[in-house]
Order: sequence, then structure tokens, then C-alpha cells
Amino acid sequence: MNRVLIVEDDENLSLLYQTALKNEGFEVFRAMNGIEALTILDKQFIDLIISDIMMPEMDGYELAESLRETKYTLPILFITAKDSFEDKKRGFTIGIDDYMVKPIDVKEMLLRVEALLRRAKIVHTKELVVGTTRLDQETYEIKTAADTETLPQKEFLLLYKLLAYPNKIFTRQQLMDEIWGLDSDTDERTIDVHIKRLRTRLEDNPDFSIETIRGLGYKAVIHS
Repeated sequence: MNRVLIVEDDENLSLLYQTALKNEGFEVFRAMNGIEALTILDKQFIDLIISDIMMPEMDGYELAESLRETKYTLPILFITAKDSFEDKKRGFTIGIDDYMVKPIDVKEMLLRVEALLRRAKIVHTKELVVGTTRLDQETYEIKTAADTETLPQKEFLLLYKLLAYPNKIFTRQQLMDEIWGLDSDTDERTIDVHIKRLRTRLEDNPDFSIETIRGLGYKAVIHS
């Protein structure tokens, strides 16, 4: 189940988006501004953000800038009343992925969300399938032909992230920011510990391997 974070200070609009997304099977989190959004991101793994621009304390531009500066790569969709070319240009320059001008058709919003998730190579399903291996996001289970094992949350999220983007190199800092959160005091070496544990658990798995890219980080390689 993909997780979507709605960042919108209009309660009625936030609830409208939430209802539409939940009806399509998404797990939804809500924040009133960028500060609340960062707090949620510190505790939850989020697949996509829908954000307004004009909000108190931290607006949408500031939120997007903060995320891109810290190497968060999750898709960001702006839904805002700001409709000038300059507003759109600023958003895309910061690094957002899509832009809608209020009032919107929620059916179109859902289409755009699905497209962004596909583009990000995140399958809108409860399971990620790699060969004969299945990863269940709801239970943190990894299922193979021979066994089913429940992984600790961080190990599961780390493995899921790598497998969702095969052959993409992630730095330790990127993985720390996305899985442990922006404000985590945990040392980057924690990533190495979790990777070592995953390799031990999955040393006999024929479908994929986790490779170390010296001086950079890690990537998952799918075995055909």
C-alpha cells in the first residue's frame, strides 16, 4: 500500500483529497504545513507528497527545497491557487514533479498520482515482486518459495527502497534521510549494519543481491 502525505492547511480540501486517495487504496497522512510534514516524514516512510504552496510556518516551496536539498527523491505534486508561469517555474526549478491549479478535478489528481508513482517505479500494490520473492508492505514479510520471514521495520524499508529502484545507487545519507528521517541523530554506519544483516538473511536468495559501490553507497541488482 503506497503512502501519500497531504500537506494542505484547508481542512475541507485536505479531507477531500484524503477520501479520494483512501478510496483508491492509498494510506494517507495529513499535515497543515511544511513543519508538520517534516515531523511525519521523520517517523513514516512516504511514497509521494501532495502539497499546497501558501501555508503558515513553512510553505510548499520551502518544504520542497528542504526535501530536495537533503536528497529526498520521492515525487512531489503541488496543488495550489498560484497559477502564474513564474510560480510554476519556481516549483519545477526547485524539483517538484507535477503542478495542478485549484480548483481541481480529484479524478485527474488520482491519475497524476498514479502516473508519478509509475514514473518513480513504485508499483501501486501491497507487494513488490522480484522474481520469486515477494515483499509485503503491510506485514514487513519477505516471501520466497522456501520461506516466509518477517523483517524488522528498518531492514524491510531499506530493502524495499533498494529493490523498488534496481541498479540505482543510493548514498548512505539518502537512505538515512528517507528511512530514519531528516532529523535523525543515527550514524550513517547504521546503514552498513543493516545491509550486513540483510545480506546474511538473504545470502541464498537467487533473485537479487545488494552491491556496495565503493565511495558512494549501495544498489540492488536483479538477477535475470
